[in-house]
Amino acid sequence: MQIQQKNGWWVYACTALFLALNLFCIYNEFYLLSVLPIAVILVAAAFLALDKLLLLIAFMAPLSVPLSEIIEGLPIDMFLPTEPLLAGIMLLFIFKIISEKRFDKRILTHPVSITIYIYLAWMLITCVMSEDPLVSFKFLLSRLWFIIPLYFIMTQVFRKDENNAKHFVTLYSIALCIVVVYALVRHAKYGIFDEKIAHWSANPFYKDHTSYGALLAFYIPPVIALSFSKLIDPRKRATFMFMAVLLIVGIIFSYTRAAWLSLVGGFGIWCCHKLKIKFTTIVAIIGVAAIGFFTFGDMLMRDLKTNDQDSSTDFVEHLQSMANISTDASNMERINRWNCAGRMFLERPIFGWGPGTYMFYYAPFQISYEKTIISTNEGDMGNAHSEYLGPLAEEGVLGPLTLVAIMVATIITGFRAIRRTRATHPMLYTIGLAAIIGLFTYYFHGVLNDFLDTDKASVPFWGFTALLVAIDVYYSGDKQEDAVAVEQGNDQA
Repeated sequence: MQIQQKNGWWVYACTALFLALNLFCIYNEFYLLSVLPIAVILVAAAFLALDKLLLLIAFMAPLSVPLSEIIEGLPIDMFLPTEPLLAGIMLLFIFKIISEKRFDKRILTHPVSITIYIYLAWMLITCVMSEDPLVSFKFLLSRLWFIIPLYFIMTQVFRKDENNAKHFVTLYSIALCIVVVYALVRHAKYGIFDEKIAHWSANPFYKDHTSYGALLAFYIPPVIALSFSKLIDPRKRATFMFMAVLLIVGIIFSYTRAAWLSLVGGFGIWCCHKLKIKFTTIVAIIGVAAIGFFTFGDMLMRDLKTNDQDSSTDFVEHLQSMANISTDASNMERINRWNCAGRMFLERPIFGWGPGTYMFYYAPFQISYEKTIISTNEGDMGNAHSEYLGPLAEEGVLGPLTLVAIMVATIITGFRAIRRTRATHPMLYTIGLAAIIGLFTYYFHGVLNDFLDTDKASVPFWGFTALLVAIDVYYSGDKQEDAVAVEQGNDQA
């Protein structure tokens, strides 16, 4: 006992020194040192329980805040604490791969993984050809610390324990419900659930109501699926049902028209699945609709210009305002950004202007009569407002095509995987189908907005993609092969 006390004096000394130093920092209004113990715990978790840390990141993503909210004027911004953790996990993974030279080849050679390689390779090429390589390589780096942990490593987390799929959905949903309560309380504080308050009600967790609404639409299908699953204890089902109602209330009072529309689109995909309409038929319908839009686009635009219903607290009027491109500033600005993206693409159709550079170079491509009261030449009001037109301007013609290739490969994989697991792994079937519907809501929403540069959207986007690939590789084959795969996964994850 005396020996332990003699050898442990330095622990007390270090603790006292840290407390004294931290109090000094707090006195001088420097608070970052206070999170050091938490950082040490998280680093230890990265080495000792990486799967649990990634699930914890799923919980932290809706509650993360931008660094700019804490320290102003920095040349780089990221969400805390998720992005530093993801960057650290990425480095740890790369070091482990280099040292051990071992990772499941079935994941590395999977069609979805191959489309991701092509996507990243083309992004690298366009970074080299970028108008501003520093901005573009920073953009590529941030995309890597999303994809490597949330796709490649998450496949092994889902492989280790199939219950992790439910945990992944549950943890993110709980945190999202916390944000919903926070936003509704801010609404109630002013005694009115107004459309203008909705724009900032979820700050600082979500920069505006569009990203907030998009992620609510993303997670409503999985939560509803779990609330009706007979495989879950009735009391837990009641909890999921309460969460589903809360998320629905949240999306209603987010006043995010694009999110409402994407949720309708997701419900349409669910109906197609239940009616056993083939995926190729769905793609054909979407293709015909796209061709029709480009063919009769001018006529449609003329008709839409006759709609002068602005955004409103009245839900019917707010829905009508979705088609108002004559007086609604939000819609008009979105079209302004789209037109700028198109003109930027026409000037550099092959390599584009470089990943992440749209906001810095679109200003000269604006036309005076297309600008709105919220237009800016300062590059401080966001991006192209489209997950497809943004890459078109920044990475040329192959930019959006490589992203669409990932989406198509994911959906084909997902439908195949859940079809094969319906009898053997019913819970994975339920969550897998819900993941597909959730992904579709974002695919649809991506026409009108883009948030994959944030942890809010990247966690479910790449996480659900990893889930569908993991179901396809580890759970849709022979039961004996599944058992062996899960046992091996326990050693690797």
